[in-house]
Amino acid sequence: MGKFDREQILRTSGVDVLKCMRCGKCSATCPSYDEMEYHPHEFVYMVEKGETEKLMNSPSIYKCLSCFACVERCPRGVEPAKVVAAVRAQVLRQPGECRLSPDDIPALLDDDLPQQALVTAFRKYRK
Repeated sequence: MGKFDREQILRTSGVDVLKCMRCGKCSATCPSYDEMEYHPHEFVYMVEKGETEKLMNSPSIYKCLSCFACVERCPRGVEPAKVVAAVRAQVLRQPGECRLSPDDIPALLDDDLPQQALVTAFRKYRK
């Protein structure tokens, strides 16, 4: 399963993971750093090494804000956020239950919640 996952993630992300020199600048910029088990530069390296199952089972894929701060900071143009999104997409394509239904939304709303958060939640948690 790992090799197939790796190839699918690479194809989906369009990222050349071999360009990463693991400097950690992407992770240092990440606003979700403290919340993540694996950080942006680790995502890239783990996909490169084929350790996709660990990533696919990690809550870190849902902690990424998709803010692209890591993309802006990378001196090699690796785009770690695209790797995280591709791993998340791979998980969401697996058979199983939806993680968020429209009926769940009213309980999650508050006055300060931006509408973009709803769109992001459906993209991340719904199949």
